[in-house]
Amino acid sequence: MGTSGYSTYDDALDRTAPYGIALKNGNFNHAPMVAETLCALGHPEAVMPWIDRYCERMQPRPAAGARIRSDRWSDALGKRERFSDWGAFFQTELERAPWSTVLDCWVRRLAPGYCAAATHGVIRLGHAVRGLADAETPSRLREFAEALASWAATWEQLPQGGTRPVETLPPREAITRVPLVPPELRRPGNIMAALGGLGDFPEFLPVIGWIDYDGPIAPQIVELTELFARVYLANARDIATAIAFIHSVTSTAALGNIAPYVSAATARTALRYAWQTGCGLYACYGGTTAFSAAIAPSDKNEQQLIEQAIANGDEHVIKFTEACLSRHAMAPSAAYLAAADHAATTVRRRRSE
Repeated sequence: MGTSGYSTYDDALDRTAPYGIALKNGNFNHAPMVAETLCALGHPEAVMPWIDRYCERMQPRPAAGARIRSDRWSDALGKRERFSDWGAFFQTELERAPWSTVLDCWVRRLAPGYCAAATHGVIRLGHAVRGLADAETPSRLREFAEALASWAATWEQLPQGGTRPVETLPPREAITRVPLVPPELRRPGNIMAALGGLGDFPEFLPVIGWIDYDGPIAPQIVELTELFARVYLANARDIATAIAFIHSVTSTAALGNIAPYVSAATARTALRYAWQTGCGLYACYGGTTAFSAAIAPSDKNEQQLIEQAIANGDEHVIKFTEACLSRHAMAPSAAYLAAADHAATTVRRRRSE
């Protein structure tokens, strides 16, 4: 039956099932992710009121088209209009194998597109996996398929190449060496428009090879998530940059939800692209200080941060606060509490959207 904290999760998934991955303003639909987040925070009573307000921003899912063939699935990668076809494809995959088997196979295949839709594909999958780990229900299996579909339908890859270093670097040192895209070359628009400019910035190409991915996976996810929280604190200057750097934390935290259910090889592959994506966000939006080394303790406790995020109401703030607090519970760091507090006072929900 699952835990009582998830009492409204299935209802929320059923309510949002008729909708697609895009909002009316073109942004990504966060509804299933926020529903799971509020349950994980221990506030299932907040789920349906939040969904009721959010539904007016959502769009119906596109009609299904041609079946995606298992021997030609790559032809449909990155085609948003085929979201419903991808959903049907993954439902069929789940009829053939347990969800953990499907997860391992497709995280490995999709990992090079970790940045897809500003990382919302992998973030949605991380929430779906955590919900399934709580209880395996038809609604949660459907959401698992839809999460994979959202990643596949938006799939996009960052460039890589260049000369590999003689030695790898600790992540804290490596992030300080990530080259920043000059202001005159930064592309206007959304996060994916900015990341799309990295193909014209050859200095960025070798970044993916700068750290060592060998060794146990869990400690590496701990290290990178905490580092990206510090990158957030040093570089989130306004709403746009705050949202950009929020995704470097939440997408790495999503891998923390996924990694226990996939092979070490698959998790390691995903970790490479999580690092690359976080560096890409820094290259496009960062300033001269890569990360905050000294952090003043937050004057709010964890419960106050949760209440603050729910009162704020913004989907990014709610998910970011939960990601920071869940990672803080595993490996305490002042960076998480400070970052969650900063986001809630910087990002305000735009009621007109």
